[in-house]
Order: sequence, then structure tokens, then C-alpha cells
Amino acid sequence: MQNSALKSALLSLAFGFCALGSAAAADVSWDMANEYPPTNIHSEADTFFAERLAELSGGSIEITHQFGAALGYRSKDQFDAVGDGAIPIADSFSGALGGINPLFLLSSLPFLTTTADDSRALYEAAKSDYEKAFADNNQILLFVSPWPPSGLWGKTPLDSKASLAGLKMRTYDANGTMTFKAAGAAPVQLSFADVVPQLSAGGIDAVQNSAEGGVSSKYWEYLSDFTELNYSMPLNFIHLNKDAFDALTDEQKDAVMTAAKETQSHIWKAVVERRAKNYDTMRANKITIITDISPDYAAFLNEAGSVARDKWLSEMGARGKEIMDAYAASK
Repeated sequence: MQNSALKSALLSLAFGFCALGSAAAADVSWDMANEYPPTNIHSEADTFFAERLAELSGGSIEITHQFGAALGYRSKDQFDAVGDGAIPIADSFSGALGGINPLFLLSSLPFLTTTADDSRALYEAAKSDYEKAFADNNQILLFVSPWPPSGLWGKTPLDSKASLAGLKMRTYDANGTMTFKAAGAAPVQLSFADVVPQLSAGGIDAVQNSAEGGVSSKYWEYLSDFTELNYSMPLNFIHLNKDAFDALTDEQKDAVMTAAKETQSHIWKAVVERRAKNYDTMRANKITIITDISPDYAAFLNEAGSVARDKWLSEMGARGKEIMDAYAASK
């Protein structure tokens, strides 16, 4: 009895699980790690998920959002933290996980996806691989959350090869670092939560990010221009510790998966509408938006991006080619 009580207490501490008997629904409280502000599109998706989960579980599962890296974790830390049970659930940027598995760099490969339909088709081509990567590390992939298309935020328009020369800029993953280094810039990879401190300190003069990322962090306090590149639409992963999931009742498990499915449908629709809304906010805050880069500049950037695309295919081998072929066939 003492060992059983101790085991139950430990589960309670790790996942907020209070066993009330085999037939009774348990009250569960999860802290959800996320390095983005509450108004970010991914944070809003997390909130949607939590609200639906509370409803579907009859209030027996509650999520407490830890926005802005409040728990001290960045996306690159969250994969291991969730797998180990240090945190039960997280929303993590795919590119930050590239050091764990090159698969996670797929969605941010330069100039491969430019629309939500493209992004979803690429995700579907690799969905089983993503699910296995999480399952192999004691986790369940609940759903993905796409970013709107990436561009460049700067103090001037970044719409030419000359404008990138020696530019101190932030990139969000290894793909971006390789691409913009090949384009002549001086990139440094930074997590989302570290961008504003670096802008404030003068460590960087430009940022690779979507309009969404800049709006949610108010980049107009430091920068004046956004150059639309349609560079990529990378994904965020919402992943849950499998032990936490297994500790749920069958009814609660169904609630989790139903809420995840509903949120997945919601976010693919929301991302389509987000660009126009963000552009309105940016113009209201005096941001100049450049939407018509020259064909020569586009070709130059695409060529620079071939370094990242070729590296990914080399590291992924035959499976990488199969994913790319499936994506091409879907289009």
C-alpha cells in the first residue's frame, strides 16, 4: 500500500494526475511550454486547444499556458523536456529541433512552400515520419501549427543582393543560416524569445521571420521595413509526454485527440487569413512593406537556398527523396 501511494503521489507531482479510483475521472493539470507571446498565432491555437479540451473532458483536464518561455525552456530544449517528463506538453518550433533529427528541418527548407496548401501537402508527405520521431522519444504528436510565410524585417528594404552584404541578421534555424550566409549576410541563429533582447542591444540589424512574428513582438519599435520573400512556412509541433497521456482515462484520451483534431482544422484555416490582418497592423505602425522583389533577386536567393535543400536530401537519404516525390505528386 505504501509503495502504491508513493507511486500515485509521484504521478501527481509530475503530471497533475490525482487518482480517485479506477472508475472515476481524474483531475489533470498540465503546464504547457511555449516561447511565444499570448497573441502569437501559435499561442492562440494552443488556447483554442485548451478550451476545447476543457469542454470535451468535462473540465477534468486543465492546461495552464506558460507563454514567453516562462518555464525557462526554448523550443530547442522542449523536445527532451517533454520526452523526459520535465514538462507534460509543449509547443515547439520545428527548425529548432534540426539538431535532433534532420527531418525537423523539412518544413523550413527555403522556397519549397509558399502557400498554406503547399505547407499542408508537405506535412502530409512526412506525417508518419514526424509521428514516429516523437513516438521513439516517449511522446505523442498532437497537431502541427504552421507559420505564415517568412520574410525579412530590417531598418531598410532588404530587397537586393547588395542589401544583404555583411548584414547582421537573425535566422531561425540552420536552413536560414546556410541560405543567408551563402547570400552574403552575417547570420546568427536565435530563438524567438531572444530576438527582441538582441535588437534592443544592437546585436542584430535584421530578422528573418514572418509578418506574424514581427507583429506579435512589435518589431516596429526597432525596425521599419518588411520585405516579403515567401521563403517558407515552417511548422510548430504540439507534443505530449506519452506517460501523461497513458495516465488518462479512456474518455480523457478521446477528449485530447478530438480537441487536437479540431485545433488542427482550425489553425490551417486561420493561417490563410493571418497575412492580411498582420499587414494592416504593420501599416498602422508605419512599417513599409515590400511585396515585389525582382526576379533576379528571387533567383539569387533561391540559388543560395539550394545549399540547405541539398544538405537535407543528403542527410535524409532515400527517405528524403521519397518525401519530396510524394510532395511533388500531391501538387
